[in-house]
Amino acid sequence: MEFLGWPTILLLVCISCLLIAAWRSTSQRGKEPPGPTPIPIIGNAFQLNPRDLMQSFKEISKKYGPIFTIHLGPQKAVVLYGYDIVKEALIDNGEVFSGRGNLPLFDKVFKGMGIVTSNGESWRQLRRFALTTLRDFGMGKRGIEEQIQEEARFLVERIRNTHEKPFNPTTFLMHAVSNIICSVVFGDRFEYEDKKFLDLIEILDENEKHQNRIQTQVCLYNFFPTILDYLPGPHKKLIKSVDKVDAFITEIIRAHQESFDPSCPRDFMDAFINKMQQEKGNSYFTVESLIRTALDLFLAGTGTTSTTLRYGFLILLKHPEVEEKIHKEIDRVVGRDRSPCMADRSQLPYTDAVIHEIQRFIDFIPVNLPHAVTKDTMFRGYFIPKDTMIFPLLSPILQDCKEFPNPEKFDPGHFLNANGTFRKSNYFMPFSAGKRVCAGEGLARMEIFLFLTSILQNFTLKPVVARKDIDISPIVTSISNIPRPYEVSFIPR
Repeated sequence: MEFLGWPTILLLVCISCLLIAAWRSTSQRGKEPPGPTPIPIIGNAFQLNPRDLMQSFKEISKKYGPIFTIHLGPQKAVVLYGYDIVKEALIDNGEVFSGRGNLPLFDKVFKGMGIVTSNGESWRQLRRFALTTLRDFGMGKRGIEEQIQEEARFLVERIRNTHEKPFNPTTFLMHAVSNIICSVVFGDRFEYEDKKFLDLIEILDENEKHQNRIQTQVCLYNFFPTILDYLPGPHKKLIKSVDKVDAFITEIIRAHQESFDPSCPRDFMDAFINKMQQEKGNSYFTVESLIRTALDLFLAGTGTTSTTLRYGFLILLKHPEVEEKIHKEIDRVVGRDRSPCMADRSQLPYTDAVIHEIQRFIDFIPVNLPHAVTKDTMFRGYFIPKDTMIFPLLSPILQDCKEFPNPEKFDPGHFLNANGTFRKSNYFMPFSAGKRVCAGEGLARMEIFLFLTSILQNFTLKPVVARKDIDISPIVTSISNIPRPYEVSFIPR
């Protein structure tokens, strides 16, 4: 004892205590989900193909099972692969898995504000307010249905004026869908010739093109955000284009503030301004959070629905037999003298099945937006530390071969019973599930149904190339699956 000296003994005791505490902490927490060994700094970059993350995840899942860990550079993430485990996380343990994982690209664009990327009390208050206010202004009610029907009539007339000439339907569909969310959030639709509106739609179209470039892929940017921030490329253009949308929304907010009447709120934006004035000092309701919330609603309410419709018409070009069955069902139930309405859906089981199959087949957001656990948790025998990013994959659910035989094939029968009635499926999760399910799911489903049936009530689709040459495989990105560019002629019926 005298040989070692008291300072040395004290140091050894402290080190021993720390090692014992660390061992106890590790043993109490349990092991974390397994996964491929990461390389310092770059993580699992070599095991993940940023152009086809789903195939990479599929291969990793074969080795490690339905729950595994990957490293995006230095950042750790847990991946959930399959219906059972995603349901257990997002629905059965919804509160624990309700956090939002903040990827560097998300942080750059949304700054952790708004509904989609915020967390904690900010997210709870903004989401609750948004859902309540959107319902007050007609979301899911007959008022918004009538607005969609009216917009569908404008769209049909605009298509009719093409006089059967082939064209790319992207802009037409984006205009129509965007006008619905604009009427709810901003209080009014825009004329199709409105210069500011045209500029805005062009920006959204540019965004999609930027997102398809490898530099803006979720995987690559989030491996090396610091490096890419210093390099030119589409990721910089994407951020700048979002800034332009910000400026557009900010201008509308300024106009609303100038004409605001608290006794008569006209739209979502007025309701938010009213909330700001009622709760001055509430850091969750500010001009900046209004900009981000409006941006969330506008981008989500335009891009997802218009892309689904655009992809749907491409699939129908490839499968004229499916389109013909829809024509016959619409003619029998709706006829040609009135607009389709939501009450018709239960009487149009085949059309409803086709719409569900379009959403299943295109698998629009295969990886899903990242979640995060809100506290330390034990899940499936593994320890997941608080704030760990979670990827509850949607693609393995929508492509599950037991629930959907031959999932790689487009088949409306996936949603039909033997007697021809519509078949519901718990595996239908294109809008995700649980507490982070898309806030605009009801509106999106209403729009897809009414726009598609209104167009097919009035037109037959004619391809400009041989049907055998129509490619309905997606342009695969890490963010979303989008259709390949195409042109179509709309022939009046």
